[in-house]
Amino acid sequence: MLINKNYFFFIISSASLWLSACSTTKKIEALKPAPSYSTTVAYDKQTSYINLPVELAIADLQTQTNKYLNGLIYEDNVLEGDNVMLKVWKQAPIVIDEKNGKLYMELPLKIWTKVRYGIEKFGLSAYDTRELNLNGKIKISASVAFKNWKFTTNTQILGIDWVESPSISIAGKSMPITYLLNPALAILKPKLSKMVDDAIAQSVNVKPYVLNALEKVSTPIEVNNTYHVWFGMQPLELYTSDATISNKKVILTMGMKAYLETSVNSKPTLAFDKSKLLMMAADKLPTDFTISIAGIATYENAGALMQTNFAGKRFESGSRSVTINRVAIWGKDGKMIVQLNMSGSVNGDFYLAGVPQYDAVKKEIYLDQIDFVLDSKNKLLKIGDWLAHGIIANKIKENCRYSIKEQLTNGEATIKQYLNNYEPIKGVKVSGAVADLGPQKITLTPNAIVTMLVAKGKVGININGMQ
Repeated sequence: MLINKNYFFFIISSASLWLSACSTTKKIEALKPAPSYSTTVAYDKQTSYINLPVELAIADLQTQTNKYLNGLIYEDNVLEGDNVMLKVWKQAPIVIDEKNGKLYMELPLKIWTKVRYGIEKFGLSAYDTRELNLNGKIKISASVAFKNWKFTTNTQILGIDWVESPSISIAGKSMPITYLLNPALAILKPKLSKMVDDAIAQSVNVKPYVLNALEKVSTPIEVNNTYHVWFGMQPLELYTSDATISNKKVILTMGMKAYLETSVNSKPTLAFDKSKLLMMAADKLPTDFTISIAGIATYENAGALMQTNFAGKRFESGSRSVTINRVAIWGKDGKMIVQLNMSGSVNGDFYLAGVPQYDAVKKEIYLDQIDFVLDSKNKLLKIGDWLAHGIIANKIKENCRYSIKEQLTNGEATIKQYLNNYEPIKGVKVSGAVADLGPQKITLTPNAIVTMLVAKGKVGININGMQ
């Protein structure tokens, strides 16, 4: 049988190309994407509600009240009408305690009085006067309220405990004069009540304490100085409810609406303006609190974690197979670049690009919309299409993920440290707990991969102590 010479040459040439493509591995140089990042990363500010109980120790209330109520506190120099002249001094410090949700006070008094006594009959009168020095303790109870920055009390005089019963000696006999003092004391009691209320109102000015505390707490802080993660807060509204008394404290129940912001590589832009803070009354205070937690992994770390997925594995499809020797990761234009050094049916460095996503169940970062980065002029497109789009490619893509459990644990620990009695100034503490983590955003910074999660919980800022 005769064979056409040209046809024979075509068969030999085709066989040579096929053998050349399949018999040896090829060294391929794929296109390497250059890194690029945004230098400043900011996250959307979130609205949260924060418990803001203002606690006033009764011991502090007692100290402050005694500063405002001293010396001569009442004077009546007119004898006519009630036959009594009266001067009242605070003799010793006021003692304040609490019981059953009320304040109870003892006000030690020194009283000087001039009493006129006698008889009037048939138009004739016979009077005498005596001066007395009395000592006693006024018993007072008070309910409390708080509204529009004002701490108020409503006091009630319960009675007077005399050291000695008021009396005078007439013809060698002791005669009680309580009945003469009672009209004057009836006038004195409401005046004393008002004096105590005024003294407490003047001594307890809550506003500067609260505003100073919020200003300090709102100052942005760097919660992670290795990767420059910042947290900031901007108070917007304050809500007030009832004041309560228990455990030797007066508790002014307040709540706050605020913006919270987490940022990387720059301080948050939020700023606290005292003049724009609104005070509002509320029967029930909202408590929904939301904060961002940053899980941070260096590219080197993430690459090492991802490489463990490939350790000891060979990816096969038919007669072809590859082994991943090394993994490196970086960012470019919001996408994650994965450099894979392969050996096997092809040798060389190849690059995957994908959008990083968070798997909340496994707490892993994986790549979505992933594909090989290929140079259209590269031989990879001519003889290695199976690598870019075949079974091996899918298996490789499935392993391009890594766990961030440790990073999230560290992030939670950082936030918990802030929420565990963080004290920006003496007497002001931030405390709370967070849970219910949910994914928000993944950002590729020049130094690390930052995974932001939203955490919900309960947080309070306690203001305790007055100087």
